[in-house]
Amino acid sequence: MTYAIVDVGGNQIILEPGKFYDLNCITASPGDIVHFNRVLFLSQNNVYQIGKPCLDQISIKATILRHFNGEKITVFKMKSKKNNRLKKGHRQKLTRVFIEDILS
Repeated sequence: MTYAIVDVGGNQIILEPGKFYDLNCITASPGDIVHFNRVLFLSQNNVYQIGKPCLDQISIKATILRHFNGEKITVFKMKSKKNNRLKKGHRQKLTRVFIEDILS
């Protein structure tokens, strides 16, 4: 089993080739190919490589499929005895990517 731990947009995510992932918004058009270079850990056929902090020669090739908004989150703040209430909603912008290959 081949997988890599990659730092994408401030989050560390376990990525496997041939799967779809929803990441924080990436500024590229659908259909574009992007490379993730901040690979922190790589596992290929029970051979492990650990970066200090990153593996320089390895990158992840991914294709951007679409941009969309995530589920709505309702934020409600209240201060008791002050008649102060605040209700807000938020939808995170996300990008769906398809991981094609791990390049050495």
